[in-house]
Amino acid sequence: MLNRTNKYTGLCPLCSGKKYIYYRFKERTYYQCEKCAGISLDESDRLSPADEMKRYLEHNNDVEDIKYQNFVKPIILAICNDFNRHNKGLDYGAGTGPVITKILTDDSYNIKTYDPYFHNFPYYLKKKYDYIACCEVIEHFYHPYREFKRLKTLLSKNGALYCQTDIYKDNISFKNWYYKNDPTHVFFYTEKTVCWIKEKFNFKEGTIKNRLITFRN
Repeated sequence: MLNRTNKYTGLCPLCSGKKYIYYRFKERTYYQCEKCAGISLDESDRLSPADEMKRYLEHNNDVEDIKYQNFVKPIILAICNDFNRHNKGLDYGAGTGPVITKILTDDSYNIKTYDPYFHNFPYYLKKKYDYIACCEVIEHFYHPYREFKRLKTLLSKNGALYCQTDIYKDNISFKNWYYKNDPTHVFFYTEKTVCWIKEKFNFKEGTIKNRLITFRN
């Protein structure tokens, strides 16, 4: 882990703990929270809404692409292992290519699609779901506390939230870490961050397996 500065710079957008300058990269500044160890991008370094939309549109997310389907397989396998076709699911932050929705729908699963840019159906946020998939989504959260509070509210009793993201670990060189280079990635999670989310939102379980984080009600 890089040595942070001692300069206190405000509050973490997830846990409201004190955050400190952690690293500067190509005129972007990152902070790490002393409480939850989450790493956040400075608000002034975020893309404009128009540039963010443009960046998302550049993603070549073809739902028929086998490589793309294999990439989301950890979430698919977890959902199919834990739930059946009668359970209700939500693909949250599905983006331009809702591959999870496509794969599960093809297998007769009952799943809806939501994305604030590309599938903006707010009435889906007024329902309850047995499982929610967030594949490469939570690193885009400007307001992670607000988002996890919403996701918790959307889950039914005994429901599960599956989040796929790249977890930052102490043995990773942040300077050389590819994941920070995407300008739409604004918040990064550590094992400590996942533990904080589990405890704060009263999940019974918060496990990490490679890139897959599973929270259970």
